[in-house]
Amino acid sequence: MKASAFLYPWDVLGDPDAPARIADLGVGQVTLASAYHSTRALTPRHPRHRIVTAEHAAMLYPPDEPAWQERELRPYPAGSWAPGDAYGEAAEALAAAGLDVHSWVVLAHNSRLGAEHPTISVVNAYGDRYPWAPCIAQPRVRAYLVALAAEAAVRPGTSGTELESCGWYGLAHLHAHDKIAGASLDDTAQYLMSLCFCASCERGYAEVGLDAGELRVRVRGALEPVWRGGPVGASGGELRAATLEFRARVARELQEEAVAAVRARARPGFQVLLHADPRRDRCGANAGVDPGRILGVADGVVVPCAGGPELLAPFAMRGVLGAVLAANFTVVSGMGGRPGALAEDAARAAALGATELRLYHAGLASEADLEAVRGSGVLG
Repeated sequence: MKASAFLYPWDVLGDPDAPARIADLGVGQVTLASAYHSTRALTPRHPRHRIVTAEHAAMLYPPDEPAWQERELRPYPAGSWAPGDAYGEAAEALAAAGLDVHSWVVLAHNSRLGAEHPTISVVNAYGDRYPWAPCIAQPRVRAYLVALAAEAAVRPGTSGTELESCGWYGLAHLHAHDKIAGASLDDTAQYLMSLCFCASCERGYAEVGLDAGELRVRVRGALEPVWRGGPVGASGGELRAATLEFRARVARELQEEAVAAVRARARPGFQVLLHADPRRDRCGANAGVDPGRILGVADGVVVPCAGGPELLAPFAMRGVLGAVLAANFTVVSGMGGRPGALAEDAARAAALGATELRLYHAGLASEADLEAVRGSGVLG
């Protein structure tokens, strides 16, 4: 089964052995970050460093300055963690080792953008803003994300892309020193805490017959038992159903527009995949999608399988000929991955319709984890 390993440019630059090491895993492809959020990353084999701190979301290549000059919202260049054309240099080195390179583009996840432009962020029913989560219902946000998708995806030496966070982002976020686990939020509570009440979203609720002021009160009421240690109120499911029509439409429109913008800029045959969850109400890196529609828009999906491959099934049931259905497995033991069980996991994924594998994350994994991947017999 075809497999691709995720990498950051800083996993490759300054380490002349990195491309061959990745090729020796048996993967034929690398999914290389070209636009990425802030992170603190371990580099366990790099000859120069062990920790890389990406201080803010950034493009990891030189921007097309004229294209962004008149825009209010624009991406940020990287600092010392990915200077110059870090993506291009890493892609060239990986290609020289015989690896096909696809870009990895993170879209609606940008804390610095939200901090500097607070009105673009998701604002919850209590009036709290989520600076890491730009609201995709706002036209200026959508225009920014679509332009970023097209530019960051279609880099020189790149034959495909994977678009992450191409949809709603909400409460769930691996924030610095996170302190939000004091109350247990189930899926419905997470959804309600991720509902946005900016002016654009309030207009959207009105379009589906919901009064935003009343909705805000009802959401708070449904969540009140959660803060006392109980389950979300009985009206929570009703509120989720009532708002999902609007939110699913907004996400779908962004996804369709972003894919079209990438294809308009790319050469024929350029592959466009989305990191996706078949549950339409899902927020975050793996955006909620309609399985029946998305495989007619993109060339396929990358599906989170760290908790098991079951989310593959709704996509496989659609039976779209030639669509990529990539099972994304964590292979970093310290992040809950099971590199030693890759053969078993891959077999289960294939039985549920997976056509490809994704390995998260070859740059973060220890040598023992990579050796387990090599020894799995799954890769070439």
